[in-house]
Amino acid sequence: MKNNWFPLVLVIIIAFVLINKVINGLQEKKEEENKIAALLNSEPVDTVWRGWNKYQIPIDSDSGKLIWYGYELIANTSYYLGPKGVVAHTTNGMNCQNCHLAGGTVPYGNNFGKVYATYPQFRARNNGMQTIYDRVNDCFERSLNGKSMDSSTLEMRAIYAYMKWLGNGIPKGIKRGGTSMMKLTYLDRAASPEQGMKVYMANCQSCHGHNGEGQPNIEGTGYTYPPLWGEHSYNDGAGLYRISSFASFVKNNMPFGTDYHHPKLTNDEAWDVAAFVNSQPRPHKDQSMDWKNITKKPIDFPFGPYADTFSEKQHKFGPFQPIKAARLTAATQ
Repeated sequence: MKNNWFPLVLVIIIAFVLINKVINGLQEKKEEENKIAALLNSEPVDTVWRGWNKYQIPIDSDSGKLIWYGYELIANTSYYLGPKGVVAHTTNGMNCQNCHLAGGTVPYGNNFGKVYATYPQFRARNNGMQTIYDRVNDCFERSLNGKSMDSSTLEMRAIYAYMKWLGNGIPKGIKRGGTSMMKLTYLDRAASPEQGMKVYMANCQSCHGHNGEGQPNIEGTGYTYPPLWGEHSYNDGAGLYRISSFASFVKNNMPFGTDYHHPKLTNDEAWDVAAFVNSQPRPHKDQSMDWKNITKKPIDFPFGPYADTFSEKQHKFGPFQPIKAARLTAATQ
């Protein structure tokens, strides 16, 4: 009798063990799913603007071909307009996308995501309204240390078409997330060119050179990695000559391969390397016609006169918090 019941009891025990394992497995899976859901809910929603991929340009139409040429001018500016340019010799050998990454499409990479939606606009530096053409020429004259181009040229019309295409679907006046430089917290000290040199040597010189000279491309038509100072770099009228702009740019994009999700440099390192790079010699631009309303100058604009009593050195390197506090006080009086 006992022998007859034994197989049945064994089957029941085995079934019980298997059911327990299934139940425990389902519970563990549910717990894991809950952990993943909690992690996802704790992460901020990434809503930054990302530009169209160049391969999405509709090149099967005349308008698409113009857009593509505009992209080419941004990506390979020197080939067309550099010292050996096939169209003109008006720029310093750098490409627009050395500063406007991947054709101006990278979040926090000095992109073009808000250009078509926000221009024309009043710009205090230029003391009046600027069109997209004006703004492009600003870059030609400052960041590329070159000459402006007439808005009627094929090249300017192509660049305009490309920026309009990138801005497709963005309502007028709207600035999507990631289309401006990310503002970094001010240091409680002055940025240090000496410390910045150490950051540069450890993280930047392998691409940009020991003397900031950059790396020319194989064809000799431009640079694989642009010069950060010297006669072929941006001049002291460029936006990146302000260390807040440079610090933000490198924090979110450099060294090569970095993005804003996983920055390699600390805030201190970004400020310091910006101070170092912008302490090096570079071309000078006459800016006597800029900022006629000196109260509108940015806190870190490195050239006087100013509407306050702080020195040019402090306006260039900081500490910036006292300048900001003084401005707030003046504004409430």
